This record gives sequence, structure tokens and C-alpha cells, in this order.
Amino acid sequence: MIKHIYKNSDILFVGINPHFGSFDRGVPFSNNKMFWYLLDEAGLINEGRERLKNDKILKEIYHKKFSQVYKLGLINMIDRASRDISDLKKGEEVLGQKRLSRIITLYNPKIVCFVGKVSYEKFTGLKKFDYGWKESIKNSKIFVMHTPLRGEARIRVEELQKIKKSIKYN
Repeated sequence: MIKHIYKNSDILFVGINPHFGSFDRGVPFSNNKMFWYLLDEAGLINEGRERLKNDKILKEIYHKKFSQVYKLGLINMIDRASRDISDLKKGEEVLGQKRLSRIITLYNPKIVCFVGKVSYEKFTGLKKFDYGWKESIKNSKIFVMHTPLRGEARIRVEELQKIKKSIKYN
């Protein structure tokens, strides 16, 4: 299970499920690393692309700095690795829905960011919705961002910067 969460995180990212490569490495979104590059470009982490390209360094960043330093968390709706989402079966998300609801209540992240529409759809059951801010759950603001795998990176960076700006630091 790829899960990295802690109490009162600034942002809890919610993915749909890990790719085989990311699952084997034990680091989410490490199969192509675009998610990590976007986090860096948006200023949510400060590591540099060269460091993020290195699997060993990325794993260290994920395990030692992601939550502790950057106050970020990550969980998947479905724990089973697959080549892509077309391999997922209807109903596999039910445990993830319950787990995520419980985590939002217990861990109280400032923002829950669904990475791609599919993760939000699997959590809510909704089929028609837009990217961006959604109704809050408990004390957590909800945001649905574009998937980091396809499309123009600038849009994803702007989304992450919008999320960053909405975090109220004490």
C-alpha cells in the first residue's frame, strides 16, 4: 500500500492507484516523475528536477521530507497496482472511499487534492463535475486537479500554486 499521511497536513493528495513501477519503488508517481516536477515548479517542495530524477534521492525525499518538512500527504483510492486505470474493476474503490473518509476526519488535512478526475469520481460517485474547488468535507477544502501525466504542465503548476496560496499558515 502506498500511503503517506500525517495529522494536520497542508495537502493530502489522493491518487487513484499506483502504477507497477511506482508500486515497486515504493514512491507514488515515480514511474514518470512528472507529479514531482510539478510539485517542485509550483513551490510545494524545493528539491530541483535533477535530484527528483534520481530514484534513490526521490525515495529519500518521499520518506524523510514529504510529510515531515513539506507537510504533504498522499494516499490512493485503490491499493492494487495496475498498468493503467482501465485495469481497475468496478467496486474496487469501496474500501478506499471508507478509508479516505475516515482519514479526512481523523487527520484533518487543510486541503484534499484529488489528482485527476477519476480519483474524485471514485470517491464521490459523481460523473459530471469540473476541475477546481469543490464543497469542503469536514474542515478540509477539496480540489480536483488535472492528472499530471497528460497535457500542458503550466495548467497543473497553476493549479498547485492556487492550492498553495489557499493554505493559511499560522
